[in-house]
Amino acid sequence: MLDALELRRRLADARLYLVFTPEIVASGDPLAVLEAALPHVDLVQVRPKPPEAGLDPLRPAPKPAVSDARAVHEWTLKVLELCERLRSEALVIVNDRVDVARSLLERGVAGVHIGQEDTPPQVARELLGSSALIGLSTHTSAQVVAALDEPVDYLGFGPVRATATKGYERGLGTEKAWIASLAATVPVFPIGGIGLAEAAELAEVGRAAVSSAILNAPDPAAAALALRNALSALD
Repeated sequence: MLDALELRRRLADARLYLVFTPEIVASGDPLAVLEAALPHVDLVQVRPKPPEAGLDPLRPAPKPAVSDARAVHEWTLKVLELCERLRSEALVIVNDRVDVARSLLERGVAGVHIGQEDTPPQVARELLGSSALIGLSTHTSAQVVAALDEPVDYLGFGPVRATATKGYERGLGTEKAWIASLAATVPVFPIGGIGLAEAAELAEVGRAAVSSAILNAPDPAAAALALRNALSALD
């Protein structure tokens, strides 16, 4: 595992965060899609779709079962091996499963991303130690403010736009994401329904988390590069 200073340096410089849900890849090998996009991605969250769950990375998943932990573990190992083979500096984050993240810290996992209804940040910190990165999903200004007192390293904020997944018929908008980024003392990654147009609107934030915009793109590498360039437009 990288030391705490190096992890946080990479996090501070990060722009494009890919939520890697293999099941939503429309065609081809999910790892091949990830490999194509990886040169333009700074963080990869490994999030296999839980049984009976929707595809929205922000939507709370059912209580994980043993099989879910196994799937997360197996996919995370595949992603770590791919990053190692490509000598990628992308940080690999485990979704939700603090137990899996802890078991793979020595293999190169950078940390865990948790939701409002998942393992409390303080518990995750106690289990993972001071070096690991912890991300937290937020959906309101009040949750962003509350997160300032938690031992977290970055926030997800959204959904920015309405998604096709049941439960998010309206998005919060790019302006609220920008306000959240100004209010927070840690990096904020707007998420939810973000495509190229939304990335351009988020240039003032300079960061975003995406999933289908890359995983379902005809050319994942070109899509990732375009998103990154849009987020970097004000540099």
